Amino acid sequence: MESRKLGATGPVVSAIGLGAMGMSDLYGPADEAESIATIHAAIDAGITLIDTADFYGSGHNELLIREAIKPYRREDVTISVKFGSRRDPFGGFTPVGSDVSAAAVKDRLAFTLRRLNTDYVDIYRPTRINPQVPVEETVGAIKEMVEAGLVRHIGMSEVGAQTLRRAAAVHPISDLQIEYSLLSRGIEAEILPAARELGIGVTAYGVLSRGLLSGHWTPGRHLTDRDFRGMSPRFQGENLEANLRLVEALREVAVDLGATVAQVAIAWVASRGRDVVPLVGARRRDRLGESLAAASLTLSPEALARIEAAVPAGAASGSRYADVILTSMDSER
Repeated sequence: MESRKLGATGPVVSAIGLGAMGMSDLYGPADEAESIATIHAAIDAGITLIDTADFYGSGHNELLIREAIKPYRREDVTISVKFGSRRDPFGGFTPVGSDVSAAAVKDRLAFTLRRLNTDYVDIYRPTRINPQVPVEETVGAIKEMVEAGLVRHIGMSEVGAQTLRRAAAVHPISDLQIEYSLLSRGIEAEILPAARELGIGVTAYGVLSRGLLSGHWTPGRHLTDRDFRGMSPRFQGENLEANLRLVEALREVAVDLGATVAQVAIAWVASRGRDVVPLVGARRRDRLGESLAAASLTLSPEALARIEAAVPAGAASGSRYADVILTSMDSER
């Protein structure tokens, strides 16, 4: 698989990364054996970047990755870890802000290293910033872990341009992890230009808009209680109907390109620049195989024009998160 470098100072990784969240959390039940087999298939296919968080499944996701990467050399896998969100014993998230204090950085990293059975984390990042904790404090604490050899690179997640600049003033930032897809293009106005000015790469999550752009979503699909899409505005009523009409318009383009909707959606994100690495959240080998084929899909200027005519910027119905979540996100301010 083609490789891309994450920013000016980050690691060289595969042009497509694997997001492991859904293997443990938030998208309903997952099969652990199939999840491990999917990670094996991803690495065997050339994927080197695996993204997780210490709160995915309250630690389960890290333990799953630990088991999955046993047959491989540690240096052949780039592990990106988010921290900060706090969970309760029932699987919910505590209502207080993210714990990204200097003390939390060191405490959470200690548990991550043990769960992953590794001496270092390749990229460590706060999942959200906390307005009560200066970003300089958070990044400064991670910088100490870099100096100690426990972290290789520092990343950020869902922050705005101003916060990104403040973070980069403390220590070089390898990449910004943020939602970016045909249905979510908000970063293009200020955040993406700032990242490029600072030499910071982008690892794009939600490239299939949590399944909406997979080409497999149906209006009557039943969602379990633990599937957070049941509360996502884009999956509700008329919003869902309107968004699926966009998908059908995209499908017409995909058919002409000899590709699937998902492949076109992933390839579009990859086409945004060599500093952008799409993360695919496949939980099964068949879905992974479909996503990986996007790496060989080259989109001509004509194809890109047709794609963006089918799904114009700002065409999505409903926000990407519920309002109560959006108001707390630095990237949305």
